[in-house]
Amino acid sequence: MPLLETSGVKVRFGGNVALDDVSITVEPATVTGLIGPNGAGKTTLFNCITGLQALTAGSITFNDRDVTRLPPHKRTRMGLARTFQRLELFTSLTVRDNVLVAGEIRNRWSMRTPRIDARAEADRILALVGLTEVADREVGEIPTGQARVVELARALMIQPTLLLLDEPASGQTEEETDRFGELLKKLAREDGLGICLVEHDMSLVMKVCETIHVLDFGRIIASGSADAVRNDPAVIDAYLGSPESVG
Repeated sequence: MPLLETSGVKVRFGGNVALDDVSITVEPATVTGLIGPNGAGKTTLFNCITGLQALTAGSITFNDRDVTRLPPHKRTRMGLARTFQRLELFTSLTVRDNVLVAGEIRNRWSMRTPRIDARAEADRILALVGLTEVADREVGEIPTGQARVVELARALMIQPTLLLLDEPASGQTEEETDRFGELLKKLAREDGLGICLVEHDMSLVMKVCETIHVLDFGRIIASGSADAVRNDPAVIDAYLGSPESVG
């Protein structure tokens, strides 16, 4: 059973249809790609999934529950976390404190939610994602590529089951991206996370994603394995160019 399913999602802004009959699934313990040209509707779909954008039509199911009308905070408490295209960090706080913030917020959610030792969990996650050495540095002092990993670490502090990542490799070096890809596969394989990845680095997408959905002008034009998508004529024409160019 899919961890996440969007069914016939449509979003209209006045006379502009941003998403049109978009149906995708994200399975648990896998990395799923969502790709397409700029303006295709990828971030809009993420906003729909997280509750930041209302649907004109369609539905969204998460953890076998219809969440179409749930507000964002309730979806978060169900185990849905995301990062954003634009870095959303407290640059004057340390790396550790940025991550701790999420843990402290999680501990205030509900008396029924087991509390975590936020500092111990933050240190565990910082070690997991490779940020221990910069944990006491202010975020404004570290490179953009590392700051992207801080956002991931903060998202992991709420102990999600579904993670939406919006261009997380932006600003990373090739070496950082390779490590990041291995980390995503580890989180899916060992921790059972369902991950949906919006990314323009096609080498990363093709290496880590088991299934890829392709958006163009607000519609899904292809879904399938990396090999199937890489060689799909509609995808090549709309976005990828030659299959050889994406590794």
